[in-house]
Amino acid sequence: MMAETSGRQDCCSKLIAFYLPQYHPIPENDAWWGTGFTEWTNVAKGRPLFNGHYQPRVPADLGFYDLRLPEARAAQAELAMEYGIHGFCYYHYWFNGRRVLERPFNDVLVSGEPDFPFCLCWANENWTRSWDGGGDNILLRQQYDSDDDVAHIRSLLPALGDPRYIRVQGKPLLLVYRTEMLPDPQRTAELWRAESLKAGIGDLYLARVESFVGGIAPDSIGFDATVEFAPDWRNMGKSGLKQMLKNIFYRITRPGKGVHRQFIVEYDDFVEAMLRKKTPAYKHFRCVCPSFDNSPRRKNGAVILCNSTPEKYHEWLSAILQWTHDTHDKDEQLVFINAWNEWGEGNYLEPDQRWGRSYLEQTRRAVRYACGMESSW
Repeated sequence: MMAETSGRQDCCSKLIAFYLPQYHPIPENDAWWGTGFTEWTNVAKGRPLFNGHYQPRVPADLGFYDLRLPEARAAQAELAMEYGIHGFCYYHYWFNGRRVLERPFNDVLVSGEPDFPFCLCWANENWTRSWDGGGDNILLRQQYDSDDDVAHIRSLLPALGDPRYIRVQGKPLLLVYRTEMLPDPQRTAELWRAESLKAGIGDLYLARVESFVGGIAPDSIGFDATVEFAPDWRNMGKSGLKQMLKNIFYRITRPGKGVHRQFIVEYDDFVEAMLRKKTPAYKHFRCVCPSFDNSPRRKNGAVILCNSTPEKYHEWLSAILQWTHDTHDKDEQLVFINAWNEWGEGNYLEPDQRWGRSYLEQTRRAVRYACGMESSW
């Protein structure tokens, strides 16, 4: 049982859940993966690889939705609001003026519905065939230059100016997934800020996601903050890795059908390693994940967090909410969740057939306690 903490009534951290839009067919995916491909295609491939392995993962309340339908997007927002999620962080895909998977967010922006806060994360990696082992086979390549930076931010101005857009210190919050891939991130930041100011939107609040490379002070590249990304295998430090790896093991699965080697980690060990991470000196927003299992996407080299439960997730989220309350000013008390709907990677808050709404219920419970609205039990 967690100890009671006084003075929390003035604290109510905002939970922002990463949101994957790949639940509708697009011409590119039809060409690359087969007609009608969506993320549900990966999810349907899930199979248990060992005794007790939770696969396949089947959605419950929202079903196998199609994000072209406004009813599906409305149901997601209603559920998120009910259980304490402040807003969605939509993945945004831009390749030198070409956008993909843009329809769900475009529809949200143009229609004004659902009336639910949002921000954007530019997923600026090359698109490759990594799901089927062809990681060197590039499908869409990123190419960076100043003209593209300007065109990119101008395309985002309608979203940044939307009253639903999440702001920090009065500034629209814009994330970049991998700033280390930008040839000159400070130049990009300067161009983006100038265009936003010119358009009357004001300055931006730029955050780099520490998904691969950590330890880069955001102000050294013209950014304001960093966002932790869970699971974070690369930035745990020696003590964190030692804790996580103490029970890691490789599993050869499906005898007689080829050697499939997976990485399997206890959720408890992983969470303890995440909590042991050294706190950076710069502005840093923490992140949690309810689980992780990308075996539906990968025949070999999948990472599986096993034995996650809603209660274990609640303890981790509660600890991060406490840390955020203790270290951040009220306007910067943000906590990220990976993710709202990453079904192909097994990290989602949406209800499934096994747990129902339990992860959502534990999310709401943690937020209400952090805000002084109820006891820890």
